[in-house]
Amino acid sequence: MKNSPRVLVVGASGALGRPTIHALLERGVAVRGLCRHPQAAADLRAAGAEIVAGDLTDRASIERALTGVTQVLAAAHSLLGRGRWRSEAVDDTGHRTLIDAARAAGVHRFVYTSALLASPDQPTDFFRTKHAIEQVVATSGMAFAILRPTAFMEHHVHNFNGLNVLRKGQAKLVGPGTKRRNFVAAADVAQFAVHALLDDPLPFSQLDIGGPDNATNAEVAALYARLARRPLKVSHLPAGVARMVSGLARPFHPGVARLMHLLSLPDDAFDETFSGAAELERRFGIRLTRLEAFVDAQVRAHSQAPGPRQG
Repeated sequence: MKNSPRVLVVGASGALGRPTIHALLERGVAVRGLCRHPQAAADLRAAGAEIVAGDLTDRASIERALTGVTQVLAAAHSLLGRGRWRSEAVDDTGHRTLIDAARAAGVHRFVYTSALLASPDQPTDFFRTKHAIEQVVATSGMAFAILRPTAFMEHHVHNFNGLNVLRKGQAKLVGPGTKRRNFVAAADVAQFAVHALLDDPLPFSQLDIGGPDNATNAEVAALYARLARRPLKVSHLPAGVARMVSGLARPFHPGVARLMHLLSLPDDAFDETFSGAAELERRFGIRLTRLEAFVDAQVRAHSQAPGPRQG
């Protein structure tokens, strides 16, 4: 960019926001991070970022955060949200508010984090919303880039699967766990976010992003057990039961209902694999995180963490 950039990262303490902020700070870029709970971003403040409180349901907090900003990375989502932070309020209305406020504030470039599965006919509303916001970004009048990553390893490999294997030696899978999926490290996606925010000219308007490996949830659980050298007990929640749970949970916790619905869909409902990792590495000169390397790092970190181990 011709002038010194000042970047606002919305969702500063999240899986993508945190590594993106660290990468920007390493480049000497002035960064402001917006998050609901600033105390969760103490490490980012200590590293040199300005951290401000706010969220996508509060336009006044968004407008304050946008003051003096030249570029925006929208890295927040509410897939599992409920109440004030339900997906409709954050992923749809909240992002429309952010885009409108950014345009009014004179933001030069807007980078939106969508998802590879985003489409108008996707069976899960979260991904239909992602597609709709892509269109809002593209017609905003701002220079823009849309990141379309696959499932983040940090959530879909570790938090939703491997962590329970490490803690209890158990994997609790919805359905048979046989669908091949692609996972990508959020730290890798952060590298593409930095390119989208800073490169001049804009390197892309839309980029599909995935990791090098496609694997099933059952294979992920087995990989954790093998690398942790412990026996594995696998249980399966039948897809039909998951759909029933989804219906019962919807009035009380729409986020859980959404996740149960997503996981209960048949393997052939839509494709979750990705085959473009080698091209991304060649084009951008980076090496993407391999699934086994990511899992090995989680296993090592867990073994070194203080506190009793559960067996």
